[in-house]
Amino acid sequence: MFDRERIYWLAWSRVAGVGPILVDRLYQRFGNLEAAWNADTEAILSIDGVGIQSVTKIVAARAQIDPQALLAAHSIDNPYFWTRIDPDYPRLLKEIPSAPGVLYYRGNVSLAENQGNVPTVGIVGTRDLSDYGKRWARKISSLLASKGFTIVSGLAQGIDTEAHSACLEAGGRTIAVVGTGLDIVYPPRNQALAKEIAQHGLVVSEYAAGTPPDRSHFPARNRIIAGLSRVTIVIEAPVRSGALITAYQANDFGRDVYVLPGSIDSPNSLGCLGLLSRGAQPILGLDHLLELLSSIPQLGTPEQLQLFPIIEVPNPVTKSVASPPPDLAPDLQQVWLVVTCQPTSFDEIVSKSQLSTATVSGILLQLELLGLVTQLPGMRYQR
Repeated sequence: MFDRERIYWLAWSRVAGVGPILVDRLYQRFGNLEAAWNADTEAILSIDGVGIQSVTKIVAARAQIDPQALLAAHSIDNPYFWTRIDPDYPRLLKEIPSAPGVLYYRGNVSLAENQGNVPTVGIVGTRDLSDYGKRWARKISSLLASKGFTIVSGLAQGIDTEAHSACLEAGGRTIAVVGTGLDIVYPPRNQALAKEIAQHGLVVSEYAAGTPPDRSHFPARNRIIAGLSRVTIVIEAPVRSGALITAYQANDFGRDVYVLPGSIDSPNSLGCLGLLSRGAQPILGLDHLLELLSSIPQLGTPEQLQLFPIIEVPNPVTKSVASPPPDLAPDLQQVWLVVTCQPTSFDEIVSKSQLSTATVSGILLQLELLGLVTQLPGMRYQR
Protein backbone atom coordinates (compact mmCIF):
# COMPACT_ATOMS: atom_id res chain seq x y z
CA MET A 1 0.00 0.00 0.00
CA PHE A 2 2.84 2.38 0.87
CA ASP A 3 4.68 1.78 -2.43
CA ARG A 4 1.44 2.18 -4.34
CA GLU A 5 0.67 5.49 -2.65
CA ARG A 6 4.16 6.81 -3.53
CA ILE A 7 3.28 6.30 -7.19
CA TYR A 8 0.39 8.72 -6.87
CA TRP A 9 2.42 11.35 -5.01
CA LEU A 10 4.74 11.27 -8.02
CA ALA A 11 1.85 11.32 -10.48
CA TRP A 12 0.21 14.35 -8.88
CA SER A 13 3.56 16.18 -8.92
CA ARG A 14 3.48 15.92 -12.72
CA VAL A 15 0.05 17.55 -13.08
CA ALA A 16 0.51 21.20 -14.08
CA GLY A 17 -1.27 23.63 -11.78
CA VAL A 18 -1.34 21.26 -8.81
CA GLY A 19 1.11 22.58 -6.24
CA PRO A 20 1.97 21.40 -2.71
CA ILE A 21 -0.96 23.15 -1.01
CA LEU A 22 -3.55 21.71 -3.40
CA VAL A 23 -1.96 18.27 -3.11
CA ASP A 24 -2.36 18.54 0.65
CA ARG A 25 -6.02 19.45 0.22
CA LEU A 26 -6.53 16.47 -2.08
CA TYR A 27 -4.88 14.22 0.48
CA GLN A 28 -7.03 15.59 3.30
CA ARG A 29 -10.24 15.37 1.26
CA PHE A 30 -9.83 11.83 -0.07
CA GLY A 31 -7.60 10.21 2.58
CA ASN A 32 -4.95 9.17 0.05
CA LEU A 33 -3.76 10.36 -3.33
CA GLU A 34 -4.78 7.20 -5.19
CA ALA A 35 -8.41 7.88 -4.28
CA ALA A 36 -7.91 11.51 -5.30
CA TRP A 37 -6.49 10.38 -8.65
CA ASN A 38 -9.61 8.32 -9.34
CA ALA A 39 -12.04 10.97 -8.07
CA ASP A 40 -14.49 12.44 -10.54
CA THR A 41 -14.74 16.06 -11.61
CA GLU A 42 -17.52 16.92 -9.18
CA ALA A 43 -15.59 15.57 -6.19
CA ILE A 44 -12.43 17.51 -7.08
CA LEU A 45 -14.50 20.64 -7.69
CA SER A 46 -15.70 20.44 -4.08
CA ILE A 47 -12.18 21.20 -2.83
CA ASP A 48 -11.56 24.74 -1.63
CA GLY A 49 -9.73 26.80 -4.25
CA VAL A 50 -10.62 24.59 -7.23
CA GLY A 51 -12.80 26.22 -9.90
CA ILE A 52 -14.27 25.10 -13.21
CA GLN A 53 -11.26 26.17 -15.28
CA SER A 54 -8.69 24.59 -12.99
CA VAL A 55 -10.57 21.30 -12.58
CA THR A 56 -10.93 21.03 -16.36
CA LYS A 57 -7.16 21.39 -16.75
CA ILE A 58 -6.47 18.96 -13.90
CA VAL A 59 -8.75 16.26 -15.34
CA ALA A 60 -7.28 16.71 -18.84
CA ALA A 61 -3.69 16.52 -17.56
CA ARG A 62 -4.48 13.52 -15.37
CA ALA A 63 -5.88 11.65 -18.36
CA GLN A 64 -2.52 11.89 -20.10
CA ILE A 65 -0.61 10.17 -17.25
CA ASP A 66 -0.38 6.48 -16.46
CA PRO A 67 0.98 6.47 -12.89
CA GLN A 68 2.58 3.02 -13.12
CA ALA A 69 4.26 3.75 -16.44
CA LEU A 70 5.32 7.17 -15.18
CA LEU A 71 7.18 5.66 -12.23
CA ALA A 72 9.06 3.18 -14.44
CA ALA A 73 10.14 5.81 -16.95
CA HIS A 74 10.71 8.57 -14.41
CA SER A 75 12.97 6.48 -12.17
CA ILE A 76 15.53 6.01 -14.94
CA ASP A 77 16.64 9.65 -14.71
CA ASN A 78 15.34 10.25 -11.16
CA PRO A 79 16.26 7.19 -9.12
CA TYR A 80 16.36 8.95 -5.76
CA PHE A 81 13.43 10.87 -4.37
CA TRP A 82 11.28 11.15 -1.26
CA THR A 83 7.56 11.75 -1.13
CA ARG A 84 5.94 13.44 1.85
CA ILE A 85 4.73 10.08 3.16
CA ASP A 86 8.24 8.59 3.17
CA PRO A 87 9.63 8.11 6.70
CA ASP A 88 12.97 9.57 5.57
CA TYR A 89 11.46 12.77 4.17
CA PRO A 90 13.14 15.66 6.09
CA ARG A 91 11.15 16.25 9.24
CA LEU A 92 11.63 20.02 9.39
CA LEU A 93 10.60 20.46 5.76
CA LYS A 94 7.48 18.34 6.28
CA GLU A 95 6.30 20.82 8.92
CA ILE A 96 5.89 23.74 6.51
CA PRO A 97 2.51 24.19 4.80
CA SER A 98 4.04 24.28 1.30
CA ALA A 99 6.38 21.29 1.57
CA PRO A 100 7.04 19.77 -1.87
CA GLY A 101 5.18 16.52 -2.46
CA VAL A 102 8.26 15.05 -4.12
CA LEU A 103 11.85 15.96 -3.24
CA TYR A 104 14.71 14.68 -5.40
CA TYR A 105 18.15 14.20 -3.87
CA ARG A 106 21.71 13.34 -4.80
CA GLY A 107 24.62 12.72 -2.45
CA ASN A 108 24.98 11.28 1.03
CA VAL A 109 21.83 11.06 3.12
CA SER A 110 22.06 11.55 6.88
CA LEU A 111 19.01 10.00 8.54
CA ALA A 112 19.77 11.81 11.80
CA GLU A 113 19.74 15.07 9.86
CA ASN A 114 16.47 14.16 8.16
CA GLN A 115 14.92 13.37 11.52
CA GLY A 116 15.86 16.82 12.83
CA ASN A 117 18.52 15.53 15.23
CA VAL A 118 21.35 17.49 13.59
CA PRO A 119 21.09 21.30 13.83
CA THR A 120 20.71 22.95 10.43
CA VAL A 121 21.32 26.61 9.62
CA GLY A 122 20.47 28.35 6.35
CA ILE A 123 22.94 30.98 5.12
CA VAL A 124 21.71 33.22 2.31
CA GLY A 125 22.51 36.56 0.76
CA THR A 126 23.15 38.58 -2.36
CA ARG A 127 24.89 37.34 -5.48
CA ASP A 128 26.77 40.66 -5.74
CA LEU A 129 28.57 40.37 -2.43
CA SER A 130 31.11 42.77 -0.90
CA ASP A 131 34.42 41.85 0.72
CA TYR A 132 32.69 42.34 4.08
CA GLY A 133 29.89 39.94 3.14
CA LYS A 134 32.29 37.36 1.74
CA ARG A 135 34.49 37.49 4.83
CA TRP A 136 31.62 37.06 7.28
CA ALA A 137 29.83 34.41 5.23
CA ARG A 138 32.97 32.33 5.33
CA LYS A 139 33.69 33.01 9.02
CA ILE A 140 30.17 32.06 10.09
CA SER A 141 29.93 29.00 7.86
CA SER A 142 33.35 27.72 8.95
CA LEU A 143 32.55 28.21 12.63
CA LEU A 144 29.18 26.46 12.46
CA ALA A 145 30.59 23.60 10.39
CA SER A 146 33.28 23.07 13.03
CA LYS A 147 30.56 22.91 15.70
CA GLY A 148 28.55 20.21 13.94
CA PHE A 149 25.91 22.31 12.21
CA THR A 150 24.78 21.46 8.69
CA ILE A 151 24.84 24.51 6.40
CA VAL A 152 21.91 24.93 4.00
CA SER A 153 22.08 27.29 1.03
CA GLY A 154 21.10 27.64 -2.61
CA LEU A 155 24.28 27.06 -4.69
CA ALA A 156 23.86 30.54 -6.22
CA GLN A 157 26.71 32.86 -7.05
CA GLY A 158 27.84 35.07 -4.17
CA ILE A 159 26.98 34.43 -0.52
CA ASP A 160 25.62 30.92 -1.22
CA THR A 161 28.84 29.86 -2.92
CA GLU A 162 31.00 31.20 -0.11
CA ALA A 163 28.87 29.52 2.57
CA HIS A 164 29.01 26.11 0.86
CA SER A 165 32.73 26.39 0.11
CA ALA A 166 33.78 27.51 3.58
CA CYS A 167 31.71 24.73 5.15
CA LEU A 168 33.38 22.07 3.01
CA GLU A 169 36.85 23.51 3.67
CA ALA A 170 36.12 23.26 7.42
CA GLY A 171 35.24 19.58 7.01
CA GLY A 172 31.54 20.19 7.50
CA ARG A 173 28.36 19.00 5.84
CA THR A 174 26.24 21.19 3.59
CA ILE A 175 22.95 20.93 1.68
CA ALA A 176 22.41 22.76 -1.62
CA VAL A 177 18.81 23.46 -2.61
CA VAL A 178 18.65 24.09 -6.35
CA GLY A 179 16.04 25.48 -8.72
CA THR A 180 16.80 23.06 -11.57
CA GLY A 181 16.85 19.33 -12.11
CA LEU A 182 19.70 17.61 -10.29
CA ASP A 183 21.44 16.91 -13.59
CA ILE A 184 21.80 20.63 -14.32
CA VAL A 185 24.08 22.96 -12.37
CA TYR A 186 23.26 26.66 -12.28
CA PRO A 187 25.29 28.77 -12.42
CA PRO A 188 27.55 26.55 -14.59
CA ARG A 189 30.65 27.91 -12.85
CA ASN A 190 29.61 25.95 -9.75
CA GLN A 191 29.93 22.53 -11.43
CA ALA A 192 32.92 21.52 -9.29
CA LEU A 193 31.30 22.85 -6.12
CA ALA A 194 28.08 20.93 -6.79
CA LYS A 195 30.07 17.73 -7.29
CA GLU A 196 31.93 18.25 -4.02
CA ILE A 197 28.70 18.96 -2.15
CA ALA A 198 27.22 15.70 -3.45
CA GLN A 199 30.31 13.86 -2.18
CA HIS A 200 30.20 15.35 1.33
CA GLY A 201 26.59 16.44 1.71
CA LEU A 202 23.40 16.60 -0.29
CA VAL A 203 21.91 18.38 -3.30
CA VAL A 204 18.09 18.53 -3.32
CA SER A 205 15.41 19.87 -5.66
CA GLU A 206 11.67 19.68 -6.18
CA TYR A 207 12.28 19.65 -9.93
CA ALA A 208 12.81 16.48 -11.96
CA ALA A 209 15.91 15.80 -14.06
CA GLY A 210 16.09 17.88 -17.20
CA THR A 211 14.37 20.93 -15.68
CA PRO A 212 16.33 24.00 -16.83
CA PRO A 213 16.83 27.23 -14.87
CA ASP A 214 13.72 29.41 -14.74
CA ARG A 215 13.24 32.73 -12.96
CA SER A 216 10.15 31.46 -11.15
CA HIS A 217 11.97 28.44 -9.70
CA PHE A 218 14.41 30.33 -7.52
CA PRO A 219 11.94 32.20 -5.28
CA ALA A 220 10.07 28.89 -4.93
CA ARG A 221 13.17 26.97 -3.88
CA ASN A 222 13.85 29.59 -1.17
CA ARG A 223 10.99 28.19 0.91
CA ILE A 224 12.79 24.83 0.91
CA ILE A 225 15.97 26.45 2.25
CA ALA A 226 13.91 28.06 5.02
CA GLY A 227 11.99 24.84 5.65
CA LEU A 228 15.12 22.71 6.03
CA SER A 229 16.73 25.18 8.46
CA ARG A 230 16.24 25.67 12.16
CA VAL A 231 17.56 29.22 11.70
CA THR A 232 18.08 31.37 8.61
CA ILE A 233 21.04 33.78 8.57
CA VAL A 234 21.01 36.67 6.09
CA ILE A 235 24.52 37.98 5.40
CA GLU A 236 23.95 40.74 2.84
CA ALA A 237 20.76 41.61 0.99
CA PRO A 238 19.68 44.69 -0.94
CA VAL A 239 16.04 45.79 -0.77
CA ARG A 240 15.17 43.56 -3.75
CA SER A 241 16.78 40.24 -2.94
CA GLY A 242 15.81 36.59 -3.00
CA ALA A 243 17.46 36.28 0.40
CA LEU A 244 14.70 38.46 1.85
CA ILE A 245 12.10 36.05 0.45
CA THR A 246 13.85 33.24 2.32
CA ALA A 247 13.87 35.31 5.52
CA TYR A 248 10.17 36.20 5.25
CA GLN A 249 9.27 32.57 4.63
CA ALA A 250 11.38 31.41 7.58
CA ASN A 251 9.51 33.89 9.75
CA ASP A 252 6.16 32.60 8.42
CA PHE A 253 7.25 29.06 9.31
CA GLY A 254 7.97 30.10 12.90
CA ARG A 255 11.76 29.82 12.47
CA ASP A 256 14.29 32.35 13.77
CA VAL A 257 16.00 34.82 11.45
CA TYR A 258 19.44 36.27 12.24
CA VAL A 259 20.98 39.14 10.31
CA LEU A 260 24.52 40.44 9.86
CA PRO A 261 24.26 44.23 10.38
CA GLY A 262 25.90 46.52 7.85
CA SER A 263 26.39 50.14 6.98
CA ILE A 264 23.39 52.28 6.09
CA ASP A 265 25.53 53.62 3.23
CA SER A 266 25.79 50.16 1.65
CA PRO A 267 22.97 49.08 -0.72
CA ASN A 268 23.76 45.47 0.23
CA SER A 269 22.84 46.20 3.84
CA LEU A 270 19.50 47.93 3.31
CA GLY A 271 17.52 44.69 3.15
CA CYS A 272 19.27 43.42 6.27
CA LEU A 273 18.54 46.65 8.14
CA GLY A 274 14.90 46.31 7.11
CA LEU A 275 14.78 42.82 8.60
CA LEU A 276 16.27 44.13 11.83
CA SER A 277 13.56 46.78 12.00
CA ARG A 278 11.00 43.97 11.76
CA GLY A 279 12.45 42.06 14.71
CA ALA A 280 15.19 39.83 13.28
CA GLN A 281 18.09 39.10 15.62
CA PRO A 282 21.33 41.00 14.89
CA ILE A 283 24.59 39.05 14.87
CA LEU A 284 27.03 41.02 17.01
CA GLY A 285 29.97 38.63 16.69
CA LEU A 286 30.79 34.94 16.55
CA ASP A 287 30.40 34.38 20.28
CA HIS A 288 27.08 36.20 20.21
CA LEU A 289 25.94 33.98 17.32
CA LEU A 290 26.79 30.84 19.27
CA GLU A 291 24.85 32.20 22.23
CA LEU A 292 21.82 32.83 20.03
CA LEU A 293 22.00 29.37 18.50
CA SER A 294 22.23 27.70 21.90
CA SER A 295 18.61 28.69 22.59
CA ILE A 296 16.97 27.37 19.42
CA PRO A 297 14.42 24.56 19.90
CA GLN A 298 16.03 21.13 19.82
CA LEU A 299 14.42 18.00 18.41
CA GLY A 300 16.89 15.23 19.25
CA THR A 301 17.76 13.23 22.32
CA PRO A 302 20.13 14.64 24.96
CA GLU A 303 22.91 12.37 23.68
CA GLN A 304 22.49 13.74 20.15
CA LEU A 305 22.48 17.33 21.37
CA GLN A 306 25.68 17.47 23.42
CA LEU A 307 27.29 19.86 20.94
CA PHE A 308 24.79 22.60 21.71
CA PRO A 309 22.70 22.09 24.83
CA ILE A 310 19.76 24.40 25.32
CA ILE A 311 20.38 27.33 27.67
CA GLU A 312 18.13 26.75 30.62
CA VAL A 313 15.74 29.61 31.32
CA PRO A 314 14.37 29.89 34.87
CA ASN A 315 10.73 28.94 34.87
CA PRO A 316 8.43 31.78 35.90
CA VAL A 317 5.95 31.02 38.64
CA THR A 318 3.03 29.37 36.90
CA LYS A 319 -0.14 27.76 38.04
CA SER A 320 -0.55 24.24 36.72
CA VAL A 321 -4.11 23.39 35.77
CA ALA A 322 -5.44 20.12 34.44
CA SER A 323 -8.17 21.51 32.22
CA PRO A 324 -8.53 24.57 30.00
CA PRO A 325 -9.83 27.76 31.62
CA PRO A 326 -13.60 28.21 31.21
CA ASP A 327 -14.95 30.11 28.18
CA LEU A 328 -11.77 29.49 26.14
CA ALA A 329 -12.55 29.13 22.42
CA PRO A 330 -12.12 25.57 21.05
CA ASP A 331 -9.16 26.42 18.81
CA LEU A 332 -7.40 28.19 21.70
CA GLN A 333 -8.09 25.16 23.91
CA GLN A 334 -6.58 22.89 21.25
CA VAL A 335 -3.27 24.76 21.32
CA TRP A 336 -3.30 25.43 25.07
CA LEU A 337 -3.57 21.70 25.79
CA VAL A 338 -0.42 21.05 23.74
CA VAL A 339 1.63 23.60 25.69
CA THR A 340 2.81 22.25 29.04
CA CYS A 341 4.45 23.66 32.14
CA GLN A 342 7.78 22.72 30.56
CA PRO A 343 9.21 24.66 27.58
CA THR A 344 7.62 23.41 24.35
CA SER A 345 9.03 24.29 20.92
CA PHE A 346 6.85 26.06 18.37
CA ASP A 347 7.40 23.24 15.88
CA GLU A 348 6.18 20.67 18.41
CA ILE A 349 3.07 22.74 19.12
CA VAL A 350 2.28 22.92 15.40
CA SER A 351 2.84 19.18 14.97
CA LYS A 352 0.74 18.11 17.96
CA SER A 353 -2.10 20.58 17.43
CA GLN A 354 -2.35 19.62 13.72
CA LEU A 355 -3.06 23.24 12.84
CA SER A 356 -1.27 25.44 10.32
CA THR A 357 1.82 27.43 11.31
CA ALA A 358 0.02 30.74 10.81
CA THR A 359 -2.99 29.62 12.88
CA VAL A 360 -0.82 28.42 15.77
CA SER A 361 1.20 31.65 15.72
CA GLY A 362 -1.96 33.75 16.02
CA ILE A 363 -3.43 31.57 18.76
CA LEU A 364 -0.23 31.67 20.82
CA LEU A 365 -0.31 35.47 20.63
CA GLN A 366 -3.89 35.45 21.92
CA LEU A 367 -2.95 33.07 24.74
CA GLU A 368 -0.05 35.36 25.69
CA LEU A 369 -2.37 38.35 25.81
CA LEU A 370 -4.72 36.35 28.06
CA GLY A 371 -1.82 35.57 30.39
CA LEU A 372 -2.15 31.81 29.79
CA VAL A 373 1.11 31.23 27.91
CA THR A 374 4.54 32.83 28.01
CA GLN A 375 7.14 32.86 25.23
CA LEU A 376 10.73 31.90 26.02
CA PRO A 377 13.87 32.47 23.93
CA GLY A 378 14.21 30.27 20.86
CA MET A 379 10.48 30.16 19.98
CA ARG A 380 9.60 28.01 22.99
CA TYR A 381 6.40 28.37 25.00
CA GLN A 382 5.06 27.20 28.35
CA ARG A 383 1.99 27.76 30.49
